[in-house]
Amino acid sequence: MALPERIGGFLIDLDGTIVEGGKPVPGADAALSALIQKDIPFRIVTNTTSKSRSAIVTALSALGIEVQPEQLITAPIIGRDYLVRENISRCYPLLKQALLEDLGTVEFVDNAPQAVLVGDIGEDLTYTALNCAFRFLLDGAAFITLARNRYFRGVDGLCLDVGSIVAALEYATQREAVLIGKPAREFFLLACQSMDVPPETTVMIGDDLEADVGGAKAAGCTGVLVRTGKFRPDQLDKVKIDPDDILDSLAGLKDLL
Repeated sequence: MALPERIGGFLIDLDGTIVEGGKPVPGADAALSALIQKDIPFRIVTNTTSKSRSAIVTALSALGIEVQPEQLITAPIIGRDYLVRENISRCYPLLKQALLEDLGTVEFVDNAPQAVLVGDIGEDLTYTALNCAFRFLLDGAAFITLARNRYFRGVDGLCLDVGSIVAALEYATQREAVLIGKPAREFFLLACQSMDVPPETTVMIGDDLEADVGGAKAAGCTGVLVRTGKFRPDQLDKVKIDPDDILDSLAGLKDLL
């Protein structure tokens, strides 16, 4: 395990790392404040697609965690730029309508879409919606997912995440989705670019061994795991990814400084 000799900036996961079960992880606000006081750049990076960026900033503020919109990098924000590059403006959504705010000129449609766009749809998922997506994909619509996390920790315990929906559609259509969010390499590189910090001096901290640590290391960043959120000790044996360091929680960030 090794950290950069000089840390240029931090990428910090949101759910399970800064916030857990709707409450701040103890010491998380102090850790972010320390970065601000030391003028060390950071970005909060999240695959959450159930809320717009502005709604997340507002929710964090209500918890006493003040961040600027530009300090929050979300999968829909990265996805918007991808869709523009690909000239895709009509999508069939397997995600919440609130995400339109972050997707720019994208229009949600239920006929002749250019792409099926998958994200956090939660309890709004129905068989009818899933089957429509399946049929559009068979007809040739592009297959794009904003995330493919396996599960997350909700208020009442572990919950199935977007990856389960993506896996079902991939199995049925025999097609592979284009991934926009973590652990996609481009996601991390764009987050580093937004800080003007090279990946080799960037430290990613998160509770997901695959999406956070593995994705960051593949992009050339340092990957640090926290024992909060979805962390489970048996993951370290099952998943062949070695974190560069392990912290009990984000409160331990001061030790990295």
